[in-house]
Amino acid sequence: MNILHINTEKTWRGGEQQTLYLAEGLRDRGHLSEIVCQPGKELAQRADARGVAVHPVTMRAEWDLGAVFKIRSIIKARSIDIVHMHTSHGHTLGVAAARLAPRADRSGRAGRPKTVVARRVDFSIYRHWLSLSGLKYKFGVDRYVAISRAIKNVLEKDGIDGNRIEVVHSGIDLARVAGADGAAVRAELGISEDAPVIGTVAHFAWHKGLEYLVDAARMVADEIEGVKIVLVGTGGLEEAIRQRAAASGADDGIVFAGFRTDIPQCLAMFDVFTMPSLMEGLCTSILDALAARKPVVASRTGGIPEIVENGETGLLVPPGDAAALAGALIRVLREPDLAVRMAERGRRKVREQFSIDAMVAGNIGVYERLLAERR
Repeated sequence: MNILHINTEKTWRGGEQQTLYLAEGLRDRGHLSEIVCQPGKELAQRADARGVAVHPVTMRAEWDLGAVFKIRSIIKARSIDIVHMHTSHGHTLGVAAARLAPRADRSGRAGRPKTVVARRVDFSIYRHWLSLSGLKYKFGVDRYVAISRAIKNVLEKDGIDGNRIEVVHSGIDLARVAGADGAAVRAELGISEDAPVIGTVAHFAWHKGLEYLVDAARMVADEIEGVKIVLVGTGGLEEAIRQRAAASGADDGIVFAGFRTDIPQCLAMFDVFTMPSLMEGLCTSILDALAARKPVVASRTGGIPEIVENGETGLLVPPGDAAALAGALIRVLREPDLAVRMAERGRRKVREQFSIDAMVAGNIGVYERLLAERR
């Protein structure tokens, strides 16, 4: 099969990591697998370093006609069977390019490449009242790949035919976090060796609920001496979160670590990983934490319960409830035997259900069923 991936993001987040994992996994299985992405950005650099072919295309907006025709040319030149779009803007550009690029299939009959859209968030497609997503999502896409059952449910509620939606969970590289040492990160951030550390890795966006972690910080500090809460990441709401921390009086126990590339070492430093999201498609940061054998406290929302089974592979709390979040974090720190049991069970679940191999195989299955339909 010949697969072209489209990702319009300029930054590096979970979706870009999944795009690269999939493109590389397909290539290693003998398929032509190439990426259209923004020139010179993180995805382009990392893909090139991993030997995955990149087509640099400047994609300025959802309706960038210049980008559409460049992608159309790539589709034709590379005899693409599947156009797999990994971002919202990529969705529009890829569908338009595929519609403009009919070609002869291997049976000699005319046929356009099949189109696949990855859906990684559990937002309604109608969340903006002026949005054209209703039309965009209902026409021109052969299959949606939702990374959790929760996302599939949202799409079906929004009117997308369930027969056009398949669930393929995201996958992670367990070896990436194995054997990491967090001592150097502790020292760099000025955290003593014996201080309990609660950590998260997240984009500073409204749906991550980081303000509730800040609100929980004072309650946790009142019960756990010397505790530090480390926020790894950056984003548009960082300044607002910093101001909230200062106003709470707990800012001396909250460490803003910024964007970092040494995530395995950060995870190794944590005693507990937390994700206080209000909405969440699945959350590969939780998968990484479990792979690193860290106990997890997270919100019961979106696709998170498909990873975290309450009391088994972690603790779940209601989203937006700082007191419940604080209580669960305190419990994990006070009950080390529980923490170890949940972390071990979590790692086993990740190894069995959320590997890169399982994710790649799942997507190959989607492609093969689509091409069988065309034939």
